[in-house]
Amino acid sequence: MKNISKVLWTQEANKNLSIIIKYLEDNWTKKEIEKFLKKLNKHISIIQSQPDSFPKTNNYNVRQSVVTKQITLYYSISQDTLNIVSLFDNRQDPQKLKI
Repeated sequence: MKNISKVLWTQEANKNLSIIIKYLEDNWTKKEIEKFLKKLNKHISIIQSQPDSFPKTNNYNVRQSVVTKQITLYYSISQDTLNIVSLFDNRQDPQKLKI
């Protein structure tokens, strides 16, 4: 599969990212926020170059990538677009996951 050129964030994923950043701002340092964002961007880059490298979920159109032990990124691929579906805090009830 070729490299993915476009990245689209769903409204749900944007909301999740905002909540995560707010939590980090309230409880951690700016350095920790930068560290998290660097890991997230690295995972997105890996997915763009190797979209099939992470396992599929029960919803076979969606794959998951563990960014940190607390956060999992859920995504799908359509043609040349990476669709970031959700960022999920793994400490939550799995029933809350919206994918």
